[in-house]
Amino acid sequence: MTEQTRTVQITFDCADPAALAAFWATTLGYRLQDPPGDFASWEEALDAMGVPPERRNDASAVVDPAGTGPRLFFQRVPEGKQVKNRVHLDVRAAPGLSGDARMAALEAEAERLVSHGATRLERHEPAPPLGAGHLIMADPEGNEFCLD
Repeated sequence: MTEQTRTVQITFDCADPAALAAFWATTLGYRLQDPPGDFASWEEALDAMGVPPERRNDASAVVDPAGTGPRLFFQRVPEGKQVKNRVHLDVRAAPGLSGDARMAALEAEAERLVSHGATRLERHEPAPPLGAGHLIMADPEGNEFCLD
């Protein structure tokens, strides 16, 4: 029996898929997924599929332009966020840095993301040997993530 590898898609339940997709595309350097087939735009594709205007923000997706990171899928749900995330993304914003340089890089990234709708929640100072320091953030719909 042969082992098969699997790819991962990360799905976000949300109120505004287009807005949350735009936020995460900006955060990760991703881009909106291209429309299917030979359609020049999503509007053209959705018209051809017969999707009514009021349903056109039911879903959105962003992809890694290099094709190596997971696809992020955003789907509209009627209920709002209820509790703390049990799974969250760590955005690796300071690889290879430590101490003050690391925290300065994380703070700069936090400031950039706040300007795009994120909320800063907590700062965790470096605590060697295992704690390098990180910032806890929330996206525009309140989903927690870390700047690591």
